[in-house]
Amino acid sequence: MRQAEMPTATTAGQASRIASVDVLRGFNMFWIVGGDAAVLALAGMLHGNGAVWDAIGGTLQRQMTHVAWEGFTFYDFIFPLFIFVTGVAIAIALPRLVAREGKRAALGRVLRRTLLLFLLGILYYGGVGESWADVRVLGVLQRIALCYGIASILLLNLNARGLAIVCAAILVGYWALMTFVPVPGIGAGSFARNANLADWIDAHYLPGRLWEGTRDPEGMLSTIPAVATCLLGVLAGLFMTSGKIAPPRISLSLIIAGALVTGAGYLWGLQFPVIKAVWTSSFVLVAAGYSMMLLGVIHYITDVQGFTRWAAPFVWIGANAITLYLLHNVMHFDRLAARFVGGDVSRLLDRLVSDGAGRFAIHALGLAFAIALAGYLYRRKIFLRV
Repeated sequence: MRQAEMPTATTAGQASRIASVDVLRGFNMFWIVGGDAAVLALAGMLHGNGAVWDAIGGTLQRQMTHVAWEGFTFYDFIFPLFIFVTGVAIAIALPRLVAREGKRAALGRVLRRTLLLFLLGILYYGGVGESWADVRVLGVLQRIALCYGIASILLLNLNARGLAIVCAAILVGYWALMTFVPVPGIGAGSFARNANLADWIDAHYLPGRLWEGTRDPEGMLSTIPAVATCLLGVLAGLFMTSGKIAPPRISLSLIIAGALVTGAGYLWGLQFPVIKAVWTSSFVLVAAGYSMMLLGVIHYITDVQGFTRWAAPFVWIGANAITLYLLHNVMHFDRLAARFVGGDVSRLLDRLVSDGAGRFAIHALGLAFAIALAGYLYRRKIFLRV
């Protein structure tokens, strides 16, 4: 992703950067490249130091862990937030690309990026070095690629109203499929693990390696509502760049719309449970609603009030988000950090501070390495695009 192609917008007749999109992308990737592990280590360090610290540590641990099946935690929010921000960036960057190079060239760029990101996903999960049965055909990067590609093609051919209709049709259609199409040997309307339509389709028709053995959280059918997550981001991005609304009202509108969408998601969840593992329609609304609210808050702080210095590390990370994601899998920043504060140093910290302090130091230093690398790339204007 090249920083020169990061979001820009026109407001009141002047070209200006939408800093909040860069910040939100970096905030999201911050957790992926080590923030989650650091917080989990902190939660472990707090355990056993009194009722208050136990409660705080327990809360942090719950929020940094996926729910067993139904429900929603902060950790469940990280992946859909990235897909939502991808949609926002599409809405800002793709029209500029069309204006500069034409629709046909833009389509070609979209298809190339989609294919490259999809192939990177296959390599990320082990590539084709073993038998076909060991290849993970669908995964996190592959889902991002498909969402990016489909949402981009839709934006090239539809206006905002058309995109909203497609998004609604996806959510309602997925609900109908999951609710009314009977699963062989189980029946219709089941949303339980390994007993729902999405899991059944993956178990019988998804080739290669399933991430959880009998099912895959990034499977075939559940990728369809993930596209709706991206489309909601596209609609948010189109709203932000419409040029018809003053920036403070953009922030407020995103926050209010996000609250309404989140509420609708939880309400729908009473019948169609909020389940990340199969990306239910209610999950789409809950995650997208929170994403809108967070975007609105950051937009007000950075783009309206102009407070941006605090967010510099997030901008650095966001500028090379996919690159850092891949490097994190190859380098394992925490393993590098363990060479400095592991072993006896870690055990010394456990004795001097608290049990778990050594582990926290390793993950905190690993996160610092990731941020430092991101800052170095940013200052050197090295932006590796996908």
